[in-house]
Amino acid sequence: MSEALSIHHDRAGHQFEAVVDGHRAYLAYMDLGKNTLDIYRTYVPVSLRGRGIAAALTAEALDYAKRMGYTVIPSCSYVERYIERQQSQS
Repeated sequence: MSEALSIHHDRAGHQFEAVVDGHRAYLAYMDLGKNTLDIYRTYVPVSLRGRGIAAALTAEALDYAKRMGYTVIPSCSYVERYIERQQSQS
């Protein structure tokens, strides 16, 4: 994405979300307790796909998990692939 993306963490709703061009994209997770987050869904409207929004939401969620000392279970296939790509690049 070329423009800055504003991502909001809705802690009560267990989501990271961004509104772009009037459309809402989000990443949803469950806090399983014992410092474990299950990231189970990312959603980006069709009109916004290919702009790096899912990657930005995932990066923000993983950064949050790391800062808070959480282990992440990537139940969402997008998040699982994102983590694999990041690990192969390092």
